[in-house]
Amino acid sequence: MISKDYIITSPQGIHARPATTLIKLTKNFKSTVSLKKNDKLVRLNSMLNILSMVIKGGETISIIIEGDDEIIAAEAIDLFFTQQLKEL
Repeated sequence: MISKDYIITSPQGIHARPATTLIKLTKNFKSTVSLKKNDKLVRLNSMLNILSMVIKGGETISIIIEGDDEIIAAEAIDLFFTQQLKEL
């Protein structure tokens, strides 16, 4: 299991466009990817799951990855949160 915290740097937070990109990204992996904010945990396999978290700019979230390809998935997700999210 890999767990990593991210501070959302995009002022808009995670809205529909980045949520869609994140779902497409996680579907490339066999590992289960979940998002945690405060005490709420959801799987990253549904737009409604992500949008229900109401993630705003400046908030901290955790990504939890479990599975056979978790290292590769963690690297791709890290790239998303450190570079791509700012562009969406």
